[in-house]
Amino acid sequence: MERLFERIDAVASELEGQLISTSLAIHSRPEIAFQEREAALLLTGFLEGQGFAVERGVAGMETAFAARWRGGEGPTIALVAEYDALPEVGHACGHNIIGTAAAGAAAVLKRAFPDLPGELVVMGTPAEEGGGGKILMVNAGLFAGVDAALMVHPTTGESKIGGSSLATSDLVVNFKGKPAHAAGSPHLGINALDAVVQTYVNVSMLRQHVTPDVRMHCLITKGGSVINVVPEEAEIRYLLRAASRAGVDRVIERVRACAEGAAASTGAAVSFVQRTGYDERWPNMALGDAFRRHLERVGVTTPPGPEPSGGSTDFGNVSKTVPASNAYVSIGPKNVASHSREFAACAASEAGHVALINSAKAMAGLAAELVTDPSLLSKAKAEFEGRSRSAT
Repeated sequence: MERLFERIDAVASELEGQLISTSLAIHSRPEIAFQEREAALLLTGFLEGQGFAVERGVAGMETAFAARWRGGEGPTIALVAEYDALPEVGHACGHNIIGTAAAGAAAVLKRAFPDLPGELVVMGTPAEEGGGGKILMVNAGLFAGVDAALMVHPTTGESKIGGSSLATSDLVVNFKGKPAHAAGSPHLGINALDAVVQTYVNVSMLRQHVTPDVRMHCLITKGGSVINVVPEEAEIRYLLRAASRAGVDRVIERVRACAEGAAASTGAAVSFVQRTGYDERWPNMALGDAFRRHLERVGVTTPPGPEPSGGSTDFGNVSKTVPASNAYVSIGPKNVASHSREFAACAASEAGHVALINSAKAMAGLAAELVTDPSLLSKAKAEFEGRSRSAT
């Protein structure tokens, strides 16, 4: 294995320039959810050039793909790629690094271990920043037959192994009132905006009576169109988070009650559109400990144990489907916030390039260990199955 790791590192050095240029090309042309055409083209073109069989447009998404290569009989390891950007701030979550690291790890391992006893599949997953491409791919059966899934994500401050994350749901609350002249006959109208404002106030008061893991964000997306007409329609959208899917469901019921109370007090009619979002992430300790060893092998130190996240990711849905681990590799100082322009700059910096190559090396090494050491994969699967049983 030590000789194999040396070959992995040597091949990664050979591909370093190509990987960095790919990452920078994605970074320079940021594309938002489901529009990542150039990024998908760059990654699939690179993988085809490395001998992978690429299927594009999987799970009904134009910019999703699955790139496969099998060395011999054995388990299937998925390396998960993201490549969407954020509106206005571009690659302020560093997905240019995530996508390129996954493709790079697969290419490195194929070259270093042509007799690999198993299969590598790079899952190209669009729209992590809203849309949940991984959820669509899970539902379409793309992860069926996968034995383990690995991913890296840039961070700032300390590198770490990802722990739990928050589950999410999206709730749109719409109120219908009755228009009337706002000065001449306001008593004949029903103000839908009043119902939205009352909902906002009710939910704000609810915040002190929920568990610490709960997060409730909102935007008023409709509030009327003419200032001298009582608003006939108004709408508020909530993104609700909690430590588990069950916890989110409980919060949704309480937010709905807040809106129903507002409807009753104003006379407006209320309706709801609810969309289940990202599941909480199940950290796999067997995979996480192994990931840590491979990061340390390439010079990336992490604290012991997985670190919980206050955010959410559709990798959570993957982690509840197959054994999975998500490592976070630092690209900048702790005081740089994710989803900021400063973070986007780090994703194209020298530190970002170093993190990209180290991530590719570590994922390639871990994938090699998983296909050559049945005990590690068995341990990861036993942990996953135990978690699944306890959840039901």
